[in-house]
Amino acid sequence: MKGRVLIIGAGGVGTVVAKKVAMNSDVFTDIMLASRTKSKCDAIAANIKEAKIKTAQVDADSVEELVKLFKEFQPELVINVALPYQDLTIMDACLECGVNYLDTANYEPIDEAKFEYHWQWAYKERFEQAGLTAILGCGFDPGVTGVFTAYAAKHHFDEIHYLDIVDCNAGDHKRPFATNFNPEINIREITQKGKYWENGQWVETEPQEIHQPITYPEVGPRESYLLYHEELESLTKNFPTIKRARFWMTFGQEYLTHLRVIQNIGMASIEPIMYEGREIVPIQFLKAVLPDPKELGENYTGQTSIGCRIRGIKDGKERTYYVYNNCSHEAAYKETGAQGVSYTTGVPATIGAMMFFKGIWRKPGVYNVEEFDPDPFMEELNKQGLPWHEQFDIDLEL
Repeated sequence: MKGRVLIIGAGGVGTVVAKKVAMNSDVFTDIMLASRTKSKCDAIAANIKEAKIKTAQVDADSVEELVKLFKEFQPELVINVALPYQDLTIMDACLECGVNYLDTANYEPIDEAKFEYHWQWAYKERFEQAGLTAILGCGFDPGVTGVFTAYAAKHHFDEIHYLDIVDCNAGDHKRPFATNFNPEINIREITQKGKYWENGQWVETEPQEIHQPITYPEVGPRESYLLYHEELESLTKNFPTIKRARFWMTFGQEYLTHLRVIQNIGMASIEPIMYEGREIVPIQFLKAVLPDPKELGENYTGQTSIGCRIRGIKDGKERTYYVYNNCSHEAAYKETGAQGVSYTTGVPATIGAMMFFKGIWRKPGVYNVEEFDPDPFMEELNKQGLPWHEQFDIDLEL
């Protein structure tokens, strides 16, 4: 089954999605890339030779503009790699126009640093009634980490008891301070309080309060910090045998020092202030002066290493399992012109769209990725540039 796809968002992830969708012309027949700034879409499309990509301007905060574009292009699926603030307006437009939906990050209100799935889960009945599919969180984390967990539950465990998602970026972008995806979203995520699931309830921590060294394949030991990540909410819901679920991410000391200074001087604030007679939001101003994550790829060296470390029961015996992917920044840039963090988000979004058009991940309602069959997605990871590896009955360190 082939189909028309509309990609919204022309940052680093949008660049990767556009490239990978074009490389899979056996699945995608017509492609459009749209964002607030059409010239960004035009620049991406001009560098893609595998297929012709149409471009358009759209304000994803406006349901009216989205509906107009949807009616003109008539996509069967929208891949939303815009800002998390815009998830609900895009979902509203999909419902109005009868278009299916896929994203990589859950909704976050612009005036509150808080991300939860309940806003999007509330759309489940409306998507069911419309006969439309909405696939949530189809990046790497969330996304592949959920598929990894579902694959482990299907093939290697009768019950999963302990889940630790570990995310290491061991790359070097040669900049004093930069974020690997949208600075505003990245800083809001890292500076809020941490949270993990244990014995049926959420345990809250101070930002970066809990940390320890974790050894990553081909990288070695890196200090890793416990923080809250959205897939913990859906995974503990969909795998109720989980007793504890945590998310860990690596940060270098130089990054944390810059981050602390940014917070101390108020530049991480999302509260508007008056400056020279006009209202500005400090973190949005900071975003404007920081390096664009899309431009980090050219000199980026090293790799990412992201995976799931799982402990549980199989055939009455305790088992440990580690499934992960390592992604080279240099290889990602050579293939798509984007760095590894954008690549590891954009490739899974493309695969999720492939699963939809092939009829494998297609049923009315709103679903997180772990609610679908993981096997065909896992097969495509190996084909599309994100090969995965398994280790059994090892010391998980956690």
